[in-house]
Amino acid sequence: MQSQINMRLRRVAACCLAAFVLSLAVISHPTVAAPSKAVIKGQKAIKKGDFTGAEKIFREVLVKDSHDIDARLGLSFAQLKQRNLQGAYDNASRVIMLDPLSARAHALLGAAILGAGEFRLSIEEFRTALSLNEQEALAISGLAMVDFYENRLTISLAGLRRAVELDPNEPDYVFNLGQAAARSEKYKEAADAYERFLVIAPKTDLDRRERIAGLIDFLRYLGRQGSLYVAGGEAHTSVKFEAFDNRPILSVRLNGERKPYRFVLDTGSGMSVVSDETAQKMGLKPVARGGLARAVGGGGKFEIVYGYVNSIEIGEVRIENVPVYIRKFFDVNVPVDGYLGLSVISKFLTSIDYGTRQMGLVRQSQTDVTEAWTTVRRGETVQALAAVAPGDPTIEVPLRTTSSGFLSGEVELDGFDKTLNFIIDTAASITVVSEKLSQQEQLLDLLQPSKMRVYGAAGVTEDVKLLQLPKLSLGLSKLEKLNAAVLDMEPVNETAGFTQSGILGGNFLRNFRVYFDFARGSIRLEPLGQRPRVESNNPEVVATP
Repeated sequence: MQSQINMRLRRVAACCLAAFVLSLAVISHPTVAAPSKAVIKGQKAIKKGDFTGAEKIFREVLVKDSHDIDARLGLSFAQLKQRNLQGAYDNASRVIMLDPLSARAHALLGAAILGAGEFRLSIEEFRTALSLNEQEALAISGLAMVDFYENRLTISLAGLRRAVELDPNEPDYVFNLGQAAARSEKYKEAADAYERFLVIAPKTDLDRRERIAGLIDFLRYLGRQGSLYVAGGEAHTSVKFEAFDNRPILSVRLNGERKPYRFVLDTGSGMSVVSDETAQKMGLKPVARGGLARAVGGGGKFEIVYGYVNSIEIGEVRIENVPVYIRKFFDVNVPVDGYLGLSVISKFLTSIDYGTRQMGLVRQSQTDVTEAWTTVRRGETVQALAAVAPGDPTIEVPLRTTSSGFLSGEVELDGFDKTLNFIIDTAASITVVSEKLSQQEQLLDLLQPSKMRVYGAAGVTEDVKLLQLPKLSLGLSKLEKLNAAVLDMEPVNETAGFTQSGILGGNFLRNFRVYFDFARGSIRLEPLGQRPRVESNNPEVVATP
């Protein structure tokens, strides 16, 4: 779908430009007429959450009059609500062919393109919409979500507040405002936004309503705890880790206990996770619960249970007031007690050296990143210069953050003429491609005879197909003949905000020293200077976003 959007957009853009010039020359903007009764009925169906019913109504109108712009816009919006991005794109494009000055059509086109993960092209459409109508709330919200994904939270909050002000009864704007406020640690504003969402959202949206009811309780609880993720202890530390299955497994201490716990470093999760067994041993009680989370594996869902840890110590670094999920773990072969999410390490420059099996943390406020990276390895200070010299194998790659808190980077695959969005996940032992992507012609002949068992956050998936990718690149870092499991990514994409075509896992990352600069939203990969290890066809892997 994304490649179709890319090709079609160029054709539509050329036609739109010609139509736009012609419209200016003859001043022939279409006459604005009141929507028909049928169109109004379709719009009401959307407000009630009956998106399939609305789509049917709009299609019936268009059968009678294919040039009915209101019906075409309504159809595009109904399809957008159902994540039918291709349909939403096609119908918005047809409106622009009829009326190049339709701000709503450009906004819908931008929203469909953004949902497919095409950031640059979506921004152009949103800006075009606002040049035609500066109060087009969908375009304002769209640009604000681009800022949200690219970690410009202050700007994102301002944009989403404006979108809600212009259209206070659109549930998606209110929901997105809640997400941005929560990530900005404005928990009261987030809870207020989510409560407003429950008032205006269609009653048919039962799944999301249950998740949000539990989330509101959790946010209210967090609002009473003071500051979260407070960094203490030393300004930097260096710790050893295990990596039996390509996942960095660290020893950490919880709530001041002397006993160490085994936690996987998990850049595929915003929040940390504690196993239900470990929580029971610690006496860690749920503080809120509600709804089902989307994840890889099993049935694609697991119950959301929230907990709260007073402190986590990693080496000589301590992080206090840490919210966590509590859930069942399915992997019994490599037992661990939890997963260390992004929020815990986001205030640090973080290095993961798969060669020496050492992780370094440096408190960000102590470091001038414009001059140098500093981490601690083998008791020595090692610098990786921020400026990348020509020909230097080290490269900085920008990262985005999905709505659900995953790191996402643009990956190149052989045979594809555009980049694809992959989750960067240190807690996945193997790289993953989505089922939809695996059905593309470029990948059909790459299936391997062996099958795998995959342990995901939502359960175990048996007989998983395996591909061997000819070449995969992240920035200038490339690996050839990389194994990748084929998994259904739709449960993840339902809440990611923009389409993720795969997961970049440990069998790729283990060939590098990896540096995360969360404040600047970037990752650096430094080759280990050795031949990549030969891929094994281990029938049991872990992929846990």
